[in-house]
Amino acid sequence: MHIVVTGAAGFVGSHLVDRLLADGHTVVGLDNLCTGNPKNLEHLKGNADFTFHEVDICKGSQLDGPLDRLYNLASPASPIDYHELGIETLDVGSRGVRAMLELAVARGARLLQASTSECYGDPLVHPQTESYYGNVNPIGPRSVYDESKRFAEALVTAYHRYRKLDVRIARIFNTYGPRMRLDDGRVLPAFVGQALRGEPLTVFGDGSQTRSFCYVSDLVAGLVGLMESDAGPGPVNLGNPQEIAIIDFAREILALTGSKSRIEHRELPKDDPKLRCPDITRAREVLGWRPRVPRSEGLKRTLDYFKELL
Repeated sequence: MHIVVTGAAGFVGSHLVDRLLADGHTVVGLDNLCTGNPKNLEHLKGNADFTFHEVDICKGSQLDGPLDRLYNLASPASPIDYHELGIETLDVGSRGVRAMLELAVARGARLLQASTSECYGDPLVHPQTESYYGNVNPIGPRSVYDESKRFAEALVTAYHRYRKLDVRIARIFNTYGPRMRLDDGRVLPAFVGQALRGEPLTVFGDGSQTRSFCYVSDLVAGLVGLMESDAGPGPVNLGNPQEIAIIDFAREILALTGSKSRIEHRELPKDDPKLRCPDITRAREVLGWRPRVPRSEGLKRTLDYFKELL
């Protein structure tokens, strides 16, 4: 098939491009590189089935040729990025998403929108199911990302309802693996970077808040499976239901790295989710999907990558 991936130079986007090329498709990658890294795609130079364009999707796209599938992953995704690029994050979740929806309508392509577990906010339902509407502060410090993705879901659903566009929505939970940035502000690269440098591991609050970590190859398999499924327009959770408290995760990273770093507690940021764990019943039933890479193995692969970076 002929496939477009936006956010192609990002952490997840670049792994998705690799998977689609390995499956025999022709792929066009789009990225404005405000948070994407061209090095994530360097290994594809000379690949006749891959073309990259540095472009801001908020300004539309002049792509020619056939188009069968469009994976829309473009957005700042880490706290450091979306706090710094708040207006740009809102733009790409509104103007950017609409431009890609118009492209999909014009070409008769199926579109998958990358959404997020942040749509659930600081949840009052646990684990989180797709039917839960969420507990999001629309004017809080995290709102530029949360509301960008919530609006994107509404926009994608509207194009399905009013324009009969074939769409899919993936609500992505915490994902990790090679090509993450050490400085992106997410807990896993923060802990690993601090441990490898011998710095204190920063745990916010008492560390009882939980997260669920899904290895990137499992997530990509879920994205491809969702795109090619009959799931329809309703959102589907993609994440690992194996939950861990942040304080225990910090200790796990210390043991894995052999670091002598200590744990340092700081004040919990406003609106930081206390619980985060996906109910993946729908993904299991509709896609036949579940995570397969154990956290111990995924962390080892990720640690090897970070060691090379340092």
